[in-house]
Amino acid sequence: MSVHRPLFTATRTQTLTYLLAVCPFSIAFLVFINSSISFVVTELIGVHQGEGDAVGTLGFADELLALVACPLWGVLSDRIGVRHTCVAGYGIIGVALFVFVQAKNVYPQLLLGRLLFSIGGAAVSTMVTAVLPAVTGRNREQEFHASEPANPQNDAPWLDENERAEPQPSTYAPSSRLAGFVGACAGCGALISLVVFLPLPARFQEWGLSPSQSIQSSYYLVGVVAFLISICCLIGLRNLPGEEKKSWSSLWSSGESTEGGLSGPSCAVGGRSRFPYLNQLGVAVALGFRNRDIFIGYLGGFVARASSVGISLFIPLFVNHYYRMSGLCHDNHRDGSSPGEIKQSCPKAYVLASILTGVSQLVALMVAPAFGYLSERSRQYHLPLLFACLCGTVGYTAFGLMPSPKFNGPDGTPGVFVVMALLGISQIGAIVCSLAVLSNGILSMDATGRIPMQVGEFETSSNVDADHAQPTTETSREPDEQQSLLGKTSTPSTQQLSHLKGSIAGVYSLYGGAGILILTKLGGLLFDVLSSGTPFYIMAGFNGTLLLAGVIGGLVSRWRKSISLE
Repeated sequence: MSVHRPLFTATRTQTLTYLLAVCPFSIAFLVFINSSISFVVTELIGVHQGEGDAVGTLGFADELLALVACPLWGVLSDRIGVRHTCVAGYGIIGVALFVFVQAKNVYPQLLLGRLLFSIGGAAVSTMVTAVLPAVTGRNREQEFHASEPANPQNDAPWLDENERAEPQPSTYAPSSRLAGFVGACAGCGALISLVVFLPLPARFQEWGLSPSQSIQSSYYLVGVVAFLISICCLIGLRNLPGEEKKSWSSLWSSGESTEGGLSGPSCAVGGRSRFPYLNQLGVAVALGFRNRDIFIGYLGGFVARASSVGISLFIPLFVNHYYRMSGLCHDNHRDGSSPGEIKQSCPKAYVLASILTGVSQLVALMVAPAFGYLSERSRQYHLPLLFACLCGTVGYTAFGLMPSPKFNGPDGTPGVFVVMALLGISQIGAIVCSLAVLSNGILSMDATGRIPMQVGEFETSSNVDADHAQPTTETSREPDEQQSLLGKTSTPSTQQLSHLKGSIAGVYSLYGGAGILILTKLGGLLFDVLSSGTPFYIMAGFNGTLLLAGVIGGLVSRWRKSISLE
């Protein structure tokens, strides 16, 4: 007997708040401050020598702090809930935008403002990942009752384990499908910044304000928007499934049983212990080595974030380098060595770089929903993600080997647009599919309710209170992807990890930040030392590594399944 299951367990208000507030504006504010910070340095503070170094240092400090802040926000959200984390994150962004334009010098005032923004930005970017399973997941009790009538195999102990544990596509809501819309909404966030936020200083100048006053007014207005988004999250994300009992008081409350929170049977066996913060983070990291979906999700986040830098930073730098080396920049005498100076140093290069990156992002927005849908149809082998990695491997290699980035003229070729399309497909595929794979990995743990752990690995009670035991459904597990990687049979000492979504999201962001730092520092160094195509070869290597990991994981999963069926 089939049971009708809704697409999302969250309400329409909660889902729309996530898609229209959390997802787009987590990108919009970041794009705004990255694109306008140079004007703050030059027009507001008055630094006209070494502004490129100042902007680069601020961005690097931002990313370093985010590496630490993202996992911490993820762990914190497991205590206080994703709703309160979103509210705090956007509130901090609003304060940071107000404080930012009060600075009178780059160091330490502007640096402190940027670090404050980094703390808020880390919170909201991590919650884009953490809220997804909360919106699409189903709690274990609902899963048990929904799947029991349709799965009489549960009452047939004589069946083979793999027959009883055969994955059912409808056992949990399709987070993969929603992940496609998440990618599209995130892309729309960048458009909001480009179309609405960034033109604000010019608009204020038309109204008679000075350049410095225009910049300040723009930051104030965008800061007000951040506060409004914070209020929207406060109202719209109330009572998310599995988040009802989480609050700020959980930070200092004792480890008493609280169903739905981090204490009690949902997190500690017998309701006796709760994960310390570092243990929560350690479990999230360890899951990347024990669960194939979580590992592929982490690695996909690494490639996805690196891809965004590869397209937004190194393509303009590559174009600018080509124009300067070819002697095509005759508009002024500035060398334009900094990517932020391309527009002033070589307008033709700036126009071409804008066209190429624009084509890439346009293709990404167009195919994002398709990747979400296809990810839902291929949960076991992650074929859409592998296809995106293949596009990235081919596209980045081809772009690095191209003699010219131009699409016309004697040295140009229209084929550069095909390469840009491949890069856009690779970027959005890594973003959407890594989110989908990670979320499905989390939800598969929620569906089973338990993850086998070694006795004594964490502080647990050996006696499980039967009254607090959560129902599990064998049909909702995928043995080839979960059981074989998470250890052997369950022991009496068992930890339930259904409330570690935030910690896992934090580690996902940590991997992404590491991808950005490695590509920017190593790619930038080799760009000068070896060739201008080196960063793209590095990105091709990242995509190739993820492709290889996905193929090997799928083959191993299929082999183990065939062995178990014999």
